[in-house]
Amino acid sequence: MAFTRATGKHRARSRMTRRGANMAKVATLTAAGVIGSLGSPALAADAEAAVAQDAAPAAAPAPVIVIDGSLAATIDAQADAQHLAARKAEAEAKAEAKRKAEAKRKAEARAKEAREAEERAARAAERKRLASFQLPVAGSPVTTGYRTGGALWSSGSHSGVDFRAASGTSVVAVGAGTVVEAGWGGAYGNNVVIRMNDGTFTQYGHLSSIGVSVGQSVTPGARIGLSGSTGNSTGPHLHFEARTTAEYGSDIDPVAYLRAHGVAV
Repeated sequence: MAFTRATGKHRARSRMTRRGANMAKVATLTAAGVIGSLGSPALAADAEAAVAQDAAPAAAPAPVIVIDGSLAATIDAQADAQHLAARKAEAEAKAEAKRKAEAKRKAEARAKEAREAEERAARAAERKRLASFQLPVAGSPVTTGYRTGGALWSSGSHSGVDFRAASGTSVVAVGAGTVVEAGWGGAYGNNVVIRMNDGTFTQYGHLSSIGVSVGQSVTPGARIGLSGSTGNSTGPHLHFEARTTAEYGSDIDPVAYLRAHGVAV
């Protein structure tokens, strides 16, 4: 029985047919000078591979992002704006810190000036207070004047003035000074003598008690004792003298002395 070989238009070419076609392409390339010789099997294989590669479809190119000029300008403008804003914020922060530091410095300077002014005022007030004078017995009038004559005084006249003062009344220093005598003074009874800061001396006699000691500094109005009637006295009162020295006999007018220091007597 005879068999007829089946054929069809969709039958794929045989391997030999494909190889022959490729070899034909290689031959064409050789004739054109692209491949110098087909004598080498390795070269022929390479050529076949090259032809196959040429026949393969080309790979799709990688996508490329293209930024037009207007978009680039917008991005640059945004970057510039952000940079400018950052610099502006930094400058404002520095300016604010400087302003606060300056305000603090001025406040501290004003506080320092105020403290110094208060200290100056306090020192001035203290100097004024220390330089001030007052009555030895507050609100008391003079009952016996200076240089009053009579047998009650060994010198024949009163060497000071007497201030009315009930026994136990506070007696104060008329000004600032240092105690140079505090104790029994004979006819003066319990007495205190103070060297005043201006170099003069004041004496307080007939005290019932003494509240200071020799060497003690006193300020105007400091209590130095209590009034009484000790020594050569006819009753409770304060005998007050102003002197140029600490010794008896150097007396000066006590009323004129106090008035010269601003005391109303």
